[in-house]
Amino acid sequence: MSETHAPVVLDIAGLALTADDRRRLAHPLTGGLILFARNWESRRQLTELTAEIKSIRPDLLVCVDHEGGRVQRFRTDGFTALPPMRALGELWMTDALRATDAATALGHVLAAELRACGMDLSFAPVLDLDHGGSSVIGDRAFHRDARVVTMLAKGVAHGMLRAGMAHCGKHFPGHGYVKADSHVAVPVDRRSLKAILGDDAAPYGWLSATLAAVMPAHVVYPRVDHRPAGFSERWLKEILREQLGFTGAVFSDDLSMAGARELDGAELTFTEAAALALGAGCDLVLLCNQSVDGGAAVDELLEGLVWAAEADAWRPDPDGEARRRALLPLTPPLGWEALMHEPAYQHALERLP
Repeated sequence: MSETHAPVVLDIAGLALTADDRRRLAHPLTGGLILFARNWESRRQLTELTAEIKSIRPDLLVCVDHEGGRVQRFRTDGFTALPPMRALGELWMTDALRATDAATALGHVLAAELRACGMDLSFAPVLDLDHGGSSVIGDRAFHRDARVVTMLAKGVAHGMLRAGMAHCGKHFPGHGYVKADSHVAVPVDRRSLKAILGDDAAPYGWLSATLAAVMPAHVVYPRVDHRPAGFSERWLKEILREQLGFTGAVFSDDLSMAGARELDGAELTFTEAAALALGAGCDLVLLCNQSVDGGAAVDELLEGLVWAAEADAWRPDPDGEARRRALLPLTPPLGWEALMHEPAYQHALERLP
């Protein structure tokens, strides 16, 4: 089997690596690790953890969901409490240019603090529009207006880039219109393709030269495709890549979510879901929160994809591997003490909304 593509992003249960964690991280199909609040105790512990991860595989992508507001995994021991993205949208309504500067500052602070502890990528910013009815999106969205979302998201992405970190826009083509939470259900958005492209998906086109990575929504848009966007060649290959011109990496959303594993009336195994997502156009697949009970599901996925490749049910993609590696930081972490004396970081703190 070819070992040119490492598409699996998995998790770990605790504050330090176990022997099973080390074995899984060394697996040739493992390309990344996503950390959660349960993996956090202090800056020192996090920095030691990320250093050990990199000692096993220097090319592993160490990721986190760290957006600000209620989705911020690390909040103590010096980490800045960041506001939700809606705060930037509200500032835009009174001073648009101040809001774009604050967006860049927020992205810089967010990424610089993570990089100082050895993190490589945060799944931010959210590009979903604030239609007012989505409990899972809510104040994670910048604004209702796709143009405002685009400008503020571009600011956040620029700030993250200044701090040496790639970013990931989510959830393509838009999760803000549906009320259901794809963690526990399969949301359905019955609008036409024209309506979606003209509104919720518009930021992805306007940011096609900016976005480093994109995460599709576990939402079904039946007037476009009967499959959720993350399993849809129509959405990922035809619309996102060909029509909108996106060239970066595509991450699946968490395959353990309810919206990810129910397809065509059947419940998929993790391996089946991963193979379908990769075949549809995802470069990387996330499997979260499956290590906490021993990690049998993680092993099932890794070994299942080996068998799927040998059975030609999934083909490793060298282009996908190149897109994964392009997300890795180009410079080593600065370290927390050095960061505290960096003028650009200190200025960014002063410009937060």
